[in-house]
Amino acid sequence: MVYKYDFLIIGAGVAGMSYALKVARAKKGKVCMICKAGLDEANTSFAQGGVASVTNLELDNFDKHIEDTMIAGDYISDRQAVEQVVKMAPSQIKELVEWGVNFDRKENGDFDLHREGGHSEFRILHHADDTGAEIQRGLMAAVRQCPDIDIKEQHFAVEIITQHHLGVRVTRRSPHIRCYGAYVLNPETQKVDTYLAKVTVLCTGGCGAVYLTTSNPVIATGDGIAMAYRAKATVADMEFVQFHPTVLHNPNETHPAYLITEAMRGYGGVLKLPNGETFMEKYDKRLSLAPRDIVARAIDKEMKIHGLDHVCLDVTHKDAEETRHHFPNIYQKCLSIGIDITQDYIPVRPAAHYMCGGIKVDLNGQSSIERLYALGECSCTGLHGGNRLASNSLIEAVVYAETAARHSLEHVDQYDWNEQVPEWNDEGTMTNEEKVLITQSVKEVNQIMSNYVGIVRSDLRLHRAWDRLDMLYEETERLFKRVKASRDICELRNMINVGYLITRWALERKECRGLHFTTDYPHHAYDKH
Repeated sequence: MVYKYDFLIIGAGVAGMSYALKVARAKKGKVCMICKAGLDEANTSFAQGGVASVTNLELDNFDKHIEDTMIAGDYISDRQAVEQVVKMAPSQIKELVEWGVNFDRKENGDFDLHREGGHSEFRILHHADDTGAEIQRGLMAAVRQCPDIDIKEQHFAVEIITQHHLGVRVTRRSPHIRCYGAYVLNPETQKVDTYLAKVTVLCTGGCGAVYLTTSNPVIATGDGIAMAYRAKATVADMEFVQFHPTVLHNPNETHPAYLITEAMRGYGGVLKLPNGETFMEKYDKRLSLAPRDIVARAIDKEMKIHGLDHVCLDVTHKDAEETRHHFPNIYQKCLSIGIDITQDYIPVRPAAHYMCGGIKVDLNGQSSIERLYALGECSCTGLHGGNRLASNSLIEAVVYAETAARHSLEHVDQYDWNEQVPEWNDEGTMTNEEKVLITQSVKEVNQIMSNYVGIVRSDLRLHRAWDRLDMLYEETERLFKRVKASRDICELRNMINVGYLITRWALERKECRGLHFTTDYPHHAYDKH
């Protein structure tokens, strides 16, 4: 089947839905949104924290938010991108509210603002402890009510279409690579359909699922980054993977692993070894309240020294009733696996959380490929630099949805569909024996990335990861050519691609900087003074 749309959006988190709503109201053509799972399964809905925006002008201002972001990003951030996001944030918050998103307010009607690590002022808008889910809910309702948006749930984008599919040789140096749409797998027919588009937008989220333990949902396999890279788009900053220091250690639940919020350490939780010894005093004078990356590295080191698969968080010294009142969800969750947090230690370990790099885009969200935009976690706008400031990611997605919508609406009339695009060749069959190979290879990618390209890296480990991934790449490409396209083999290909990119970028950065920590180059190359 061949479909034609003016705007093709791949992904359905806050970035994809915001963009869809913004272009649909302009009535400039047909809009289609491809969702790999159900509309409610995006990474957005897993975000517990909030949205950063300067709203209290008596205490806060743009310059403070800009500086906080630059410091967090270790001065690798692109200042123009930072300024754009910070200055456009208030108007985008207003639009989210108009679309039906509820943020907590005080009795006088003002936003109830929180403060998070790295922010110099109270500027975090939130909805209890499930802000992402509330944004997703509000936007889903708005999208479903919009007659001009076609939603294709459980559909999987296999490749984006460029001149390469017309028989033209495309390399990374080719000028004017153009995107003509995407090949998309329909789960009902098991066929790959052709979606021709004037404008294509990747909003495919992160890639935490390449690691063994992640706070991301199982669908976060880096599909957009991998598809764009295979189409010869520019990617950037892939070495900067943010790890959350404390997720619940439960071997039966790794994608997503259950987040044990930082607020628990703020409340007085103490990190300990399973035998009750404390260890943070060896690493930072702020102990268990040190910044995320320091805590994650400390836990990682202790686990390696003692051969452990987790450490513990202890709140047993706090008042039991108060603990249950403050953390009812965590209390119930732990109880469900036999842990009473008022009496027992909570087993915790770090997990992959957020990708700061991705498909390189300009201030309009446009990639190096013409007619292809990338928004949200799969993009690299330059906002995050070496490390993401808490709660900057959701607002980044909405701001860039705005600039990309404006830019693409200005240009869409100049484009046409490319009718020469051939249909997907779907020869081949898949046997159960091959399913086993795919499952096994996914486990191998997870092991390689967690063991060699994790929180602490070295050239030796990175080269080992490179070699192992290279072997998996060759095996998987051979298999992909023999079988019909299926979601699981496509995801495996994407995971291997993304693993390779993280490894390659990590090898190229010869310093400890931001989230990238290597034992071979311990000195910080940036002089802040």
